[in-house]
Amino acid sequence: MTESSPQADHFRKAYSQQPPWEIGHPQPALVAVADQIEGSILDAGCGTGDCALFFAARGHAVYGIDFVPEVIAQAKSKAAAAQLDACFMVIDALALGQLPRQFDNVIDCGLFHVLADPDRRTYVEAIGQVLRPGGRLWLLCFSEQEPAGPGPRRISRADLYEAFAQSWQIESLDEVRMEAAPHVPPNAFSPGGPHAYRLIARREPT
Repeated sequence: MTESSPQADHFRKAYSQQPPWEIGHPQPALVAVADQIEGSILDAGCGTGDCALFFAARGHAVYGIDFVPEVIAQAKSKAAAAQLDACFMVIDALALGQLPRQFDNVIDCGLFHVLADPDRRTYVEAIGQVLRPGGRLWLLCFSEQEPAGPGPRRISRADLYEAFAQSWQIESLDEVRMEAAPHVPPNAFSPGGPHAYRLIARREPT
């Protein structure tokens, strides 16, 4: 993925209106575990920054990255308006090694499930580069329990266990729901919101 890739163009087009994943606040499935998150945070694929700013308001040192410059500009404007100290950078999630530091936590709210298989492997390796040994990944993705239809690819439990089989300890894998933006037709996804998984995985020391 690059700023000039077809995928970047797809997301630019999506952000020309209100994308279905931009709900104006962090996903409830992440808020539910917020008290368990300690230390610094990288929000990978942060979009316009709602999740990152939620954690910044709770006192965390937060970086947010996305590969679409226009989206990062919106996140910076939100941070300034809210007078919150969060760092937002234009970086491809497949090249997290460019970041100048490591983190205690990485949050992925809807990025993993848009990646092609080869990119998925590269991404997991990149997370390992910026997550301190013993640090945790907090990941939300559509699950295979959500019927075929609009939205990203569906991810199975087997997909997640395979992706994090090496150098990771999966601490929990829970069935949750994701929230869609209010303008999304109610019949687009399952009643109650799209079926999803919340993965918490710890990076094992190497």
